[in-house]
Amino acid sequence: MTRSDIVAEARRWLGTPYCHQASAQGAGCDCLGLVRGIWRALVGPEPQTVMPYTPDWAEARGDELLLGAAEAHFIRCAGAARPGDVLVFRMAPGVPAKHCAVLSQPDAIIHAYWGRSVAESRLAPWWMQRVAAAYSFPGLED
Repeated sequence: MTRSDIVAEARRWLGTPYCHQASAQGAGCDCLGLVRGIWRALVGPEPQTVMPYTPDWAEARGDELLLGAAEAHFIRCAGAARPGDVLVFRMAPGVPAKHCAVLSQPDAIIHAYWGRSVAESRLAPWWMQRVAAAYSFPGLED
C-alpha cells in the first residue's frame, strides 16, 4: 500500500453523504467511517468493533477515545504529515479530539463532516490550528 493508494481510495469516497456512524462508500459515512472504509479497502478487516456513539460523544465523555484508537492501530507520524496520513483534530481547545481526515495534498484534506458529503477541502489555518496528531496507516510502503 502506498500513499497514492490511500489518497486514491479516499477520493473514491468523494460525494458520499454524511451519515453519523455509517461507513458505506457512496451510501453514507462520517469522518471515522471514511477512515474505517479506507482501512477495510487497503489494510483488511477492521481491528476493533466501533461501539455506538452519539454526535456529542467526545464532549459528553471527556475521553480521548479517538486518539486512543489511533495510537493503538496506526503509526504516529514522527515528522510532518504527508499525503495519505490521517489527521486527528480537536474542534476546540481543551476538548477531546473528535474529527479525522486524510491528508490528500500538502494543503488539502478529504473528510466527512456534519451537514456535508465527503469532500476535499483546503487545509486552511482554521484546520491546521486544530490538528491534535497525525498517523500513518500500518503497512505503508514509503
